[in-house]
Amino acid sequence: MSRTSRVAVRGTLMAALAALPLLAAPAPAHAQDGPVEYRVLATTRTSTMQREINAAAAQGFRFDAVMGGETAIGGNETVVIVSRRPGDASKFEYRLLATNRTSTMEQEMQAASDAGFHYRGQTVFSTSFGGKEVIVILERDIDHPEPGGWDYRLLATSRTSTMEKEVQQAANQGFTVVGLTVADTAIRGKELVTIMRRKRP
Repeated sequence: MSRTSRVAVRGTLMAALAALPLLAAPAPAHAQDGPVEYRVLATTRTSTMQREINAAAAQGFRFDAVMGGETAIGGNETVVIVSRRPGDASKFEYRLLATNRTSTMEQEMQAASDAGFHYRGQTVFSTSFGGKEVIVILERDIDHPEPGGWDYRLLATSRTSTMEKEVQQAANQGFTVVGLTVADTAIRGKELVTIMRRKRP
């Protein structure tokens, strides 16, 4: 190979190597779309919270997290964080279930699942009447509903050893854990409440 040819080849290789970092470098997060926008919703009524979540969903927000507790100003409240990502055109609908009877909650969750909703979060909320409710938030993708749905199993017991056995028995049937709370239920007082689900075939 002539000296001229070697110089030409070397120049081509150097140019190709110099271009590699430009090709491999990832684009900065949200460089084009902008940052994620968050909104905090808080209310003392579970029925009001469902309306507020769906009102936010109509503006492009999606559920992120939920917690029930006593805030500095509002007292006992359910607090939900939702977020909106620029460029995301997905549309969601939410259903909020609240009850102090675990058997009722399982039935309501199954009915919601039959309607295309799936589990997103749970917490415990102290009501204005002095009781405590288990609250579950379910979500449905309006444009792309999940096919098949889910079977739900709700376990409640005051003993951790009993809960372990019941969780394992359900797991042997194909269920997986999606949420856990400790609540004062209407029948047995303080209980561990575990929600499990399995995908329908």
